[in-house]
Amino acid sequence: MLADKKKILVAGCGSCVTVCFAGGEKEVGILASTLRLANQVEGKHVEVLEQTVTRQCEWEFVDGMAENISEADVVLSIACGIGVQTTAERFPGKQVLPGLNTSFLGQPIEQGIWTETCAACGNCVLAVTGGICPVARCSKSLLNGPCGGSQAGKCEVDPSVPCAWQQVYDRLDTLALQETMELIQPPKDWSAGYRPGPRKIEREDLKV
Repeated sequence: MLADKKKILVAGCGSCVTVCFAGGEKEVGILASTLRLANQVEGKHVEVLEQTVTRQCEWEFVDGMAENISEADVVLSIACGIGVQTTAERFPGKQVLPGLNTSFLGQPIEQGIWTETCAACGNCVLAVTGGICPVARCSKSLLNGPCGGSQAGKCEVDPSVPCAWQQVYDRLDTLALQETMELIQPPKDWSAGYRPGPRKIEREDLKV
């Protein structure tokens, strides 16, 4: 992506990707140094700028990169996909390239390991599943209990993965809310989360 570029801005983000050790100020420095060294080895003269802002998903923070963006031939963003698109939208005359592959909304479970816990489906059932999302954490996204194939609390699809519905039952049992599992959930309205075109949320109380 950068083969013919002479002045590159490596742009980091101080939010999610910093926590994930993937796109914060430290990673910007490492990537920028690697690019400089790689180009030196190939005998190319390439200038690499560095900047990290608080969040690349909001224009007010992205605007802080305006000077460096104007000087650069291209922006290599190591924010999430939202940050890349926000920066590109804010500076339509500048090519903004992705430096990361954004995979999912996750939770850090231990150092260097994240697991998907929310599918951002727009039709939340956490209130009746003990705060454990079966849409994201059940391999089959079942809404009314386990499939019957799990064994010893492990998923039949991948035995290394805990059965989400076993976790739901254990949590509800701890809360003495086992009867909640007897509630039948209607067929899920997937249109709230998965449908053609981008989703949009409007808060009427925040409109000016």
